Amino acid sequence: MYARYIKRPLDFFLSLFAIILLSPVLLILTIIGAVTMKGNPFFTQLRPGKNEKIFKLIKFRTMTCEKDESGNLLPDDIRLTKYGKFLRSTSLDELPELFNIFMGDMAVIGPRPLLVQYLPLYTKDQKRRHEVRPGLSGLAQINGRNCITWEQKFDNDVKYVDNITFWGDVKIILVTLLKVIKREGISQQNNVTVEFFTGTAEKEYING
Repeated sequence: MYARYIKRPLDFFLSLFAIILLSPVLLILTIIGAVTMKGNPFFTQLRPGKNEKIFKLIKFRTMTCEKDESGNLLPDDIRLTKYGKFLRSTSLDELPELFNIFMGDMAVIGPRPLLVQYLPLYTKDQKRRHEVRPGLSGLAQINGRNCITWEQKFDNDVKYVDNITFWGDVKIILVTLLKVIKREGISQQNNVTVEFFTGTAEKEYING
């Protein structure tokens, strides 16, 4: 009942309320970002949503667009600014995703939306993460976030898909807020950004 009839309307009103309440913060970060990044303060990227429908994810930009002499982007650790590190450590870079939730592309809670290029790499079981709308936070985010393996993330995602409840979502929201305050699991050890997913062998994955 909750997953089918209540979750989406609740997400709509929660995102609308959050956008209104946080509008001064969103405006300030937009202005600071435009100055710091010397241009567009937003980062947009196509991501797969529910049933693998592609949508445009929006976040605050944390890295510059600096390129080398050959026109290639410089390494992430060079392009990531101090302001960008602050946004990531506080998860403020995720705030524009409230508009994705409001528009219906995302949910407050669900598996995180990943790269389109990962779609052909999932096992049959891992693909089930796309049976629901992707979320601002999810079960994987409160169980290690970026400090666990891809397989552990996907296991948590599928577990969530099979056990969507109101109180489960409330718990994830509360634990997420606690982890944001503590700034836990922001990035993988020795990596500015998360390592790319390169696929899981189906036989190896099933056998553990």
